[in-house]
Amino acid sequence: MTTFEPRTMPSLAGAAAWINSPPLSPAALRGRVVLVDFWTLTCINWLRTEPYVRAWSHAYQGDGLVVVGVHTPEFSFEHDIDLVRQATQDRSIDYPVAVDNEYAIWSAFDNHYWPALYFVDADGVIRDHQFGEGRYPESERLIQRLLGVERDLVPVVGIGAEAEADWINLRTPETYLGYARGENFASLGGPAFDEPRSYEFPVQLRSNKWALAGHWKVGRENVVLEQPGGSIGARFHARDAHLVLSPGARDPIPFRVLIDGMPPGPAHGVDVDQEGNGLARDGRLYQLVRQQGEVRERSLEITFLEPGVEAYAFTFG
Repeated sequence: MTTFEPRTMPSLAGAAAWINSPPLSPAALRGRVVLVDFWTLTCINWLRTEPYVRAWSHAYQGDGLVVVGVHTPEFSFEHDIDLVRQATQDRSIDYPVAVDNEYAIWSAFDNHYWPALYFVDADGVIRDHQFGEGRYPESERLIQRLLGVERDLVPVVGIGAEAEADWINLRTPETYLGYARGENFASLGGPAFDEPRSYEFPVQLRSNKWALAGHWKVGRENVVLEQPGGSIGARFHARDAHLVLSPGARDPIPFRVLIDGMPPGPAHGVDVDQEGNGLARDGRLYQLVRQQGEVRERSLEITFLEPGVEAYAFTFG
């Protein structure tokens, strides 16, 4: 955790809704140690920290800890309050969550990261922060010091998409697909912005590149399939491969995953079966691949059987 000057906890006003709690304020929380957790439901980095935050909430609430989640959306579809509520249920989050659709709390804290943890003492003063993954023992020890307790650290094991990344073998970076932040696009002829067109895969997809095949529209924050049968391909080196998807306004959209041209078998992620079959039911992060044993560079291809799917970003672990 970086060194910074302590400051008074800012306002929690401006949320579009609160989940698991009525609206909270610094004044109402005075006398309690508070952990403020900024997150967004599609962020793999947040997903891998959430088992720790959840465990700390359960372990220390009797000692006076209050965890306050602040969901500040990265992508447009994440403004859907019902989707945020579903994410809290899926992740067994029972602590208060502010739905910060207008970035009011984000701005009050002058925050810039997902995830971000702010550690607030019983006098309402922020004593430290942690941006991104890691430093879990240091964070828990700080919580203990603020609470005035000392005991063994809570054991935490992440499951599925919440499992810690295989950092040694993680050699492919997060990759956005919309043109605002997109890079490493390899389809022949390059992208056409905000207009439908047909794309083809290159003869060979190089490391850390991605491409489209079929009829797609490349938008500012996503790519949208215009006709059934379109595919997204990527060449990656990591244990896990994830893709942020939304069916948009359509019914659930079936898709099929191939690894090196074959069904994934035991390398399938939690959101596909061994044959590679999956279903995009709602907007979230989908785990497509979890390699077993030796991790090596692979080619990934996702084909969507119906149009309308929106794809936002690849992340890896």
